[in-house]
Amino acid sequence: MFPLDQLIKCAVPAPKPESFERFLFIGPHPDDIEIGAGATAAKLAAAGKAVCFLIVTDGRYGVENLTEPVAPDELAARRHREAIESAAVLGVKDVRFLDLSDGGFYEEQELVRGLAAVTADFQPQVIFAPDPAPINETHPDHLRVGRAAGQIACFAYNQGIMERYGAAAAPVEAVAFYMTARPNRFVDTFGFTGLQKKALAVHQTQFPAGSGAWKDIQTYLKLRAGFCGLRSGHRRAEGFRVLGKTQGHVLAEFGE
Repeated sequence: MFPLDQLIKCAVPAPKPESFERFLFIGPHPDDIEIGAGATAAKLAAAGKAVCFLIVTDGRYGVENLTEPVAPDELAARRHREAIESAAVLGVKDVRFLDLSDGGFYEEQELVRGLAAVTADFQPQVIFAPDPAPINETHPDHLRVGRAAGQIACFAYNQGIMERYGAAAAPVEAVAFYMTARPNRFVDTFGFTGLQKKALAVHQTQFPAGSGAWKDIQTYLKLRAGFCGLRSGHRRAEGFRVLGKTQGHVLAEFGE
């Protein structure tokens, strides 16, 4: 007998992200989209799809890999420039910023209202964001952004609720969580991982050329792309936990 979760997944499959036309990628920090879904974003942009990047925080406290002291305001300005240049490498020209403070120094409803405003303006069908329920993630920005993105994906169609957020309704059909250990959909990214690497190289404040951090992120992405490829029958792939309108509410077994 098949387990209940497998029966539900067969009966109500998750949407395929590539079947849509408009995509909002949300990153807690200026380099997170590139790490979590950079190759997918490049593929969608190359296919002529509408792609928008939204960077939530200014990254002012991302000093772990800096070789010299940098004031928070200057670091935030540098990361702002890096985000725009990196997105351009991936073929994405629409890059927006909420400019909330790195480190979780903001109210969660402020974040939700910011996401609602951009969602209403861009009108995406799919929202990409970090998984808000991983076992081993402790960064508050990643967890908050994932939760807020799921909340907006759930209520985007509801004009009354979106008005309470100060925004209009949007045709969001699914949320695709990246940086997840439980992917249920894979995107074939063969031919686009090179652009992902090139885009990440732009983020010199986080991955200085020749540094241990740069070598580590390259190794991680290579292993992940190969592993997701094996799971999905592709040479290279990125995996996402995709929830449509049906899977994202009530069907707890779908995620088991």
